[in-house]
Amino acid sequence: MSIQQRIADKLTAALAPAHLEVENESHRHNTPPGAESHFKITVVAAAFAGQAPLARHRRIYRLLAEELDGPVHALALHALSDDEWLQDPVVPGSPPCRGGDGGRG
Repeated sequence: MSIQQRIADKLTAALAPAHLEVENESHRHNTPPGAESHFKITVVAAAFAGQAPLARHRRIYRLLAEELDGPVHALALHALSDDEWLQDPVVPGSPPCRGGDGGRG
């Protein structure tokens, strides 16, 4: 099973999200072809209602501790409550990579 799928499965099982996107952004970094080390996660869950962003991120880090301890180098997290998502369902794009290749891209 791919790391991307493991991440999606863990988040789905723990949070029952209304919306989930797990994007492998490794190709945008200085990684070998097929790498699974950089991810952008958008997760919308009722469980996040009333939680501060830091608490949401910590919860996700705990859920993905095994992946973060191994192959996953970076996560871009967008953790939203259902109400927040309904108000603004647009997630910003990721900035270009500035590391690992001398800042060229």
